Amino acid sequence: MKMLHEAWAALGPTLGVLEPLRFSRDQWSVIDRLHSNFSDREAQTRVPIPLARFAREAADDITRQARRFDGVTTEYVDDRWLAERPVNGPAERLADYARLYNDDVDRMIEVLFPSARYRKGHYAFGKFTVPQPHGLHTDHSAEDPSAAGEPICIARIGTLGTHYVAGDVEAYDPRTRSMLNALRYWISVPEGEPEAIFEELLQKQVLGTIPVDHVMLMVAGNGSGDAHVTQHIAARPPAGGVHSAFFQRQYRFT
Repeated sequence: MKMLHEAWAALGPTLGVLEPLRFSRDQWSVIDRLHSNFSDREAQTRVPIPLARFAREAADDITRQARRFDGVTTEYVDDRWLAERPVNGPAERLADYARLYNDDVDRMIEVLFPSARYRKGHYAFGKFTVPQPHGLHTDHSAEDPSAAGEPICIARIGTLGTHYVAGDVEAYDPRTRSMLNALRYWISVPEGEPEAIFEELLQKQVLGTIPVDHVMLMVAGNGSGDAHVTQHIAARPPAGGVHSAFFQRQYRFT
């Protein structure tokens, strides 16, 4: 895997808006295994892994731009978006950052998973007053109901973070799985109310926390038994809401 390591180092300290991170020995072990076979379920249980972070100046400016909006706007990066926001079109700061994010993540994914191709993506910004989406969830490949695990990169800018289920979900005891089910549908279960369960699982580190301003490699898919898709949940904003931005880009294998 020496060539993979060298190709990652060759990306340089800074791309358009992202700064690729150096991996630890343990992280390289996971990356190497996923590079060889993204369907390696045991390796999938050890993500998310941070791939990069936003340059400080860019993260600060994205937050400033998000503060201009009192609601939440979601933009889907599809043919319409590309047609309406040409590269040399009118200045639109958050769209510009989305384009830079997309280009940078594409370059990283091309190194890590050469056969992966863009599937879909979106970004959202503004004042978040409730978790979006609400409840524990996975990112699906609706265009391909039989899709197994696929790479997806997400990043939250500002102070609204994301929590994820750490480790292998199937390895948890029945009580914990019941509690996770409560968070998925945000319902009461014999173990308690979802708000209290959320706090308990954070304290027990069943839920890990994704750092803000970082690009995280995760696993999307449609629930294939051979894949360990990443289950995650948006942090709850403080009373009154918080301004933030969110970027997501998902890939499929050819």
